Amino acid sequence: MMKMMKVEVERRKLIKPLTATPSHLRSYKISLIDELNPSMHVVRILFYPSVAGEKLRPIIINLEESLARILPFFYPLAGRYIKENHLVDCNDQGVEFSEATVDCDLLAVTGAGGGAEHLNHLLPIDICAADEPTDPILAVRINRFRCGGVAIGVCVSHRISDSACLGIFLAAWKDAATGGSGDVIKPDFNSHEFFPSENLPPLHFGVSRTRDTSVICERFMFDKEAISVLRDIYTAAASTTLEGGRPPSRVVVVSAVLTQALLRADMAKKGGVPSAALIAQAINVRERTVPPVSKHAWGTWVSLSYLEYSAEEARLNLLENGDFPGLVRKMRETTIQGVKDCPRILSEREFGRWVLVDSYFEAAKKASNPNYKVIWITDWSKFGEYELDFGFGKPVWVSLADVPLKDMFILMNTKSNDGIEAWVYLHESDMPFFEHEYHRVLETLLTTAPTT
Repeated sequence: MMKMMKVEVERRKLIKPLTATPSHLRSYKISLIDELNPSMHVVRILFYPSVAGEKLRPIIINLEESLARILPFFYPLAGRYIKENHLVDCNDQGVEFSEATVDCDLLAVTGAGGGAEHLNHLLPIDICAADEPTDPILAVRINRFRCGGVAIGVCVSHRISDSACLGIFLAAWKDAATGGSGDVIKPDFNSHEFFPSENLPPLHFGVSRTRDTSVICERFMFDKEAISVLRDIYTAAASTTLEGGRPPSRVVVVSAVLTQALLRADMAKKGGVPSAALIAQAINVRERTVPPVSKHAWGTWVSLSYLEYSAEEARLNLLENGDFPGLVRKMRETTIQGVKDCPRILSEREFGRWVLVDSYFEAAKKASNPNYKVIWITDWSKFGEYELDFGFGKPVWVSLADVPLKDMFILMNTKSNDGIEAWVYLHESDMPFFEHEYHRVLETLLTTAPTT
């Protein structure tokens, strides 16, 4: 375990758009879906290898200048949120840009000994510092390590953004910084036209500016070989008892392992009493609706597919018999159905509201029920972040940080583009049970897998 690292901020400034935001774009009204998000930031940290000292300053200056150039296209990011009116005042106040030094080597953070709790120190602002009129909607920090390595920490307000939005912004900034020859990425800020604000309060997930630090994070790696074995287990069962077809995705098989482990951990913690389970898997609906929402649509464009088990069904199917292939099949079927439902989201507004809003309310309500275990699963493995070369080369690691949302799995890509890094967020009292059951479930699956 690494010692507490010291991060010292040396410079902080506001980067304003190169050209002023037109008066007719001064107010950006958020959508009904954005209103439900917790008061926090979506975050990313990109780690880069050592950069020669004489090259570092020109790169950082270029990052500042290119950020100013793209902000006119992303104008709400330089504004401030007015929560009483549920809108962003696009006043060009600016994006917070800072530089800091870190008193350790990059490997101390990216290596096996680096814990997620240290990563938050590399973010430009606290992950829960959102929604107040003085809070920047976007903040960036360049962290310089003792060895010459660099980490870019980015926070963007979840009030107007989802993780895909952050990916859109980072891709546009990279293109501007490196003179990308492709089309300029121009986001669409019209989500409120489809689902206008209803002045609803955010859903309560225990997130506050004095957040509960009892929610902790651990990372679990699934390499190419392990994922291949998990797929083979499903395929062998599918040939006799389940539907055939193409192998399940790496995200689905990893999600099934984590889900089974968490439900077993929950039962063990409760002395052998199972809970009813609701498994909520996030689906990016961009380009899947009719009419199609642009792939560069800003705001929260995420639906959830739900797989539900009664306590008895969970006990029989998942906990005692350990039906991993059956869980994979059901999780796969629910996500496929969720994708099939996307064309109806805009063409049938009542259905769309149910999928994007009301079902989310119901899931959040069940999450507060002690007899339920609601598991939130989101896949962030397809945003191409390992291609983000801002002048430092390509990242050696792309990370999250400690996120104050429990019973959540966030799945990230690996640098090799064939594995999954699972970020598991649980209450600290649940994590020991989960780690035990995770190793038990995975070992059982890998040692009993069919031989090829």
